[in-house]
Amino acid sequence: MLQKEGSILSVREDLRVFDCTIRDGGLVNNYHFSDEFVKALYDMCVSAGIDYMEIGKNVSPTVMSEEEYGKWNFCKEEDIRSIVGENNTKLKIATMADVGRTIKEEIPPADESVVDMIRVATYIHQIPEALELIEDFHAKGYETTCNIMAISKSFDNELDEVLAQVAKSNVDVIYIADSFGSFYPEQINKLTDKYLDVAKSVGKKVGIHAHNNLSLAYANTLEAMVYGTSYLDVTVSGLGRGAGNCAMELLLGFLKNPKYKYTPVLKFIQDYIVPLEKELDWGCSVPYIISGHLNEHPRAAMKARDNNDTNYVEFYNKMTEEYS
Repeated sequence: MLQKEGSILSVREDLRVFDCTIRDGGLVNNYHFSDEFVKALYDMCVSAGIDYMEIGKNVSPTVMSEEEYGKWNFCKEEDIRSIVGENNTKLKIATMADVGRTIKEEIPPADESVVDMIRVATYIHQIPEALELIEDFHAKGYETTCNIMAISKSFDNELDEVLAQVAKSNVDVIYIADSFGSFYPEQINKLTDKYLDVAKSVGKKVGIHAHNNLSLAYANTLEAMVYGTSYLDVTVSGLGRGAGNCAMELLLGFLKNPKYKYTPVLKFIQDYIVPLEKELDWGCSVPYIISGHLNEHPRAAMKARDNNDTNYVEFYNKMTEEYS
C-alpha cells in the first residue's frame, strides 16, 4: 500500500521540477519561439531554481522539414549554446527524442554537448527501438528517461510487461505520461504504485507528465508527488499541446523548498506569456474536455478549436459515434 512521502509542510530533497515550456509549448507553434523568448525562459529557470529545462526536441532534419518547423524541434548543438553558453549553472538542460524521428548517430557524446539529459518518448509498440535509443544515450554519458505515451489505452498486463523491460535498461527515470489528459487522481494513485514498485526495486526514479484536458494536470501531479514520484513536469502558464500541462506557477506555489523562487516566474509571465496569449491559443476548453472524458487523442479537439467550431453537441456526437 502506498505511503505518503513527507507532508504539506516538509521539503523533499528528491523532488526535481522539470520545465517543458519550449518542448511541449512548441507543439502549439511548430517550435517557432524567438531566441529572446527562449533565453528569457532559460534565465528565469536559473533564477527560479528550476532543476531541468527541456529546450526542445532533437528530431533529425532528414525526417522533418526545417522550413516548416523552428530550430527548437531539432536542437542543434550550436543553437542550444547560443542560448545557454557553457551553462555554468545548477540548471540541467534536456532534450526529447521521439522514436522514429531521432537518429542516434546524430547525437554527440555528452562530453561534447551542453545537454545533460535526453528523454525518450515512445508508444508501447515502439519499446524495442526506444530501449535501443536509451542504451545509446546512456553509453554516451547522458541521463535518460523513458516516457511511455498513451498508457490510458493499454491493457494492464501489456503495461506491466513493458515496465519490466524498461526496468532492466539503464534508464534513470520512468515517466507516467497522461498523454490524453484523461486520468483522474485515483487512477494516477494506482499508476504511481505500479511504477514505483517497478522503479524502486532497481534504483530508478519515477516522473509525472500531466495534460490538462479535464483541468486535473495540477491535481494529478500533486497526487503522484505526495506518494513518491520525484520528477514533476511543468510549463509556464500551462503552455503546451492542446489543453496544456501543469502550470509551473501552481506547483512552485505549493512546494515549500526555499530553493525555488516565485518572483522570476511571475516576471516571465507578465513580460512574455501575456503577449504570447494574443498570438497562440492553448488551455482547457470544451472540445478538450470531451476528448479527455472519452480517453481519446485530442487531435480532433485541436482541429475544432483551430476552426473556432463551437458546435459542441455535434462534436460530442461525432466523437462518440467514431469511437463507439
